[in-house]
Amino acid sequence: MLILNQHPDHNKPLDITDAQTLGAEAAKEVERFLSYRDNHVPTPLHALPALAAELGIAALHVKDEGQRLGLGSFKALGGSYAVIRLVLEEANRQLGRIVDVSELHAQQVRAIASRMTFGCATDGNHGKSVAAGAQLVGAKSAIFVHAGVSDERVAAIVRYGAEMIRVDGTYDDSIRESARVSEAKGWTVVSDTSWPGYERIPGLVMQGYTAIIREALRDLPELPTHVFVQAGVGGVAAALAGHLALLFGDRRPTFIVVEPARAACIFASAAAGEVVKIAHGEATVMAMLECYEPSPVAWRVLTRAADAFMKVEEEGAVLAMNQLARPLGNDTPVVAGESGGAGLAGLFAVAGDQTMREAIHLDSRSRVFIVNTEGATDPELYTRLVGLTPHAVIGEDA
Repeated sequence: MLILNQHPDHNKPLDITDAQTLGAEAAKEVERFLSYRDNHVPTPLHALPALAAELGIAALHVKDEGQRLGLGSFKALGGSYAVIRLVLEEANRQLGRIVDVSELHAQQVRAIASRMTFGCATDGNHGKSVAAGAQLVGAKSAIFVHAGVSDERVAAIVRYGAEMIRVDGTYDDSIRESARVSEAKGWTVVSDTSWPGYERIPGLVMQGYTAIIREALRDLPELPTHVFVQAGVGGVAAALAGHLALLFGDRRPTFIVVEPARAACIFASAAAGEVVKIAHGEATVMAMLECYEPSPVAWRVLTRAADAFMKVEEEGAVLAMNQLARPLGNDTPVVAGESGGAGLAGLFAVAGDQTMREAIHLDSRSRVFIVNTEGATDPELYTRLVGLTPHAVIGEDA
């Protein structure tokens, strides 16, 4: 199901704070920070011409975030970037001067970081990013996970030295608990969602995600006509949509936000015209997108810079995983986790429905850009859903 953006703010300029957070200069600074990461390389952009022809469009490109900074998802860009920024800001305050990222491993800066603890809630990927960032700078991390987070994903976070705290209930419950405990203990919350009075740090997390589109624009042969990006609380979708709106104005691509039908809080908000918290229902296979209330900061951007909102079914996500694993023709195989292929699932749904195609003007001349937001972050589940191991998909020995 797809609906067009009917919000009165649609196509209006971004809020000045959001424009500063997601603009060209901010994105350039993100890339400068990334240049100081030992394992940083831009992620690949794959052309899928055979699949594009099958879908009746001119071109399809996928930005593959499955190996970003060795953490397995785009989230590597947000939480760790925010942690680094916050450590440097505290060093600025304590040392009484501007401390640059080039000094990140200086003894004085690491001494300051060692006294800091960063807390967050996670479905898996964001917590891994925060924990990795804390480990990088010599700080501590406390990661709150709800009952639905698999033991394998917890173990992946523990590898970065995090203290793990289990919370009964849903992701939203873990958010509330992380904020409560962190305030009581004097920890700094690095959340990828916002709430009243807490916007700047989620803004920094979103700012980190602008590296995805900045890299992609350098590699794409032409500006896309359409962009399909998945959403949980909306952070990555808002980061990309906002950056594109700031760079290209009226020439920006048509931007479609894709969510699981079982956790479509942004779709519900778009239908209502305001932020809506939806009821917790049956779990979705797209676990990294299982959120029930949008981030207000992300929503504020999306009301202006997104053009349509849609939801996809469970089988659509699994189909996308399998299609990327078993490409048509000479297309490149891509390992996409359950949430990673949701944008492609959205494209599949639109491409097969003439009414939806016409609603967003998708035709044989369209050039579509999608993001594989995660690799096989749960390899056992991936193998069960795809029938191939991640290593087999890309032709590597296990």
